[in-house]
Parts: sequence; structure tokens; C-alpha cells
Amino acid sequence: MSEQLGAHPGIDARWRFAWLVLTVAFAGHVLDEAMTDFLAVYNPAVEAIRAALPWSPLPTFTFEVWLTGLVVAIFVLAALAWLASDGRRWMRVLSYLYGGVMALNALGHLGASAVLGRWVPGVVSSPILLVAALFLLSSVPARERAT
Repeated sequence: MSEQLGAHPGIDARWRFAWLVLTVAFAGHVLDEAMTDFLAVYNPAVEAIRAALPWSPLPTFTFEVWLTGLVVAIFVLAALAWLASDGRRWMRVLSYLYGGVMALNALGHLGASAVLGRWVPGVVSSPILLVAALFLLSSVPARERAT
């Protein structure tokens, strides 16, 4: 299988695998948030931020809109996994962005739990999400491959 992935089969396979691992971890994290009523914490927090900072662009969500958007995002991210071994600059940038956002998401849940002194929705899956994000970040090739 790795012979079909490109000029650098080990790097290509690891990058693609890391992307898929993060996407599965993200799906598990969304499930964790959905089962622990994440929006009951998120929406009031956003409303409090908006009260203090009226220009804040943070949205509130209904459960259906929130879950549908995340499910679509997970499917798009899963489809993009096949480009993760392409070696193109835009895919490397997207990989760093994806890994960075997911790492910050996980750290946000862990930090909120530490500050509030209780488990917030999504914290159970956050260590897995963080490790998967770091795995992707460490698997992105350092430079663009000639195509």
C-alpha cells in the first residue's frame, strides 16, 4: 500500500495516518461533547462574552445546527486525508492549522476543567484529541516535495 502513496512512502503514510487519527479523535470528541451537553456550557459563556464585548463574533448554536456542522466538517476532513500525502504547501499549512486548532480545543477543555474545578463537557476525550493533534503536527513533512 505505501508504494502507491508517492516518492516518500513512509512519510506519506504517516502523515495520512496521523490526519485520519486526528479526524477519528475529533469525531469522538464531538460525541463526548454531544453526550455531555456541551452547548449548555458554551452558549451561556458566549452570551456572557457578548455582553462584555458586543463586537465579539462568537455564535450561539442550536443542537441540530451545531451537530450537523460538525458532522459535515468531520466528513470533509476525512475526505481531505487522501490529500495529506500530496506534499503540497497548502496541505501542509492546512495540517498545521488543523492540528493547532484541535490542540488548542483540547487544552481549552482541560484548562476550563482545571479552573472551574470540575469536568466540563468534552474534557474526557480531550487528552486523546491533544495526543492525536500532536501526532499530526509531528507528522507533517518539513518542506514541499517537488511534483
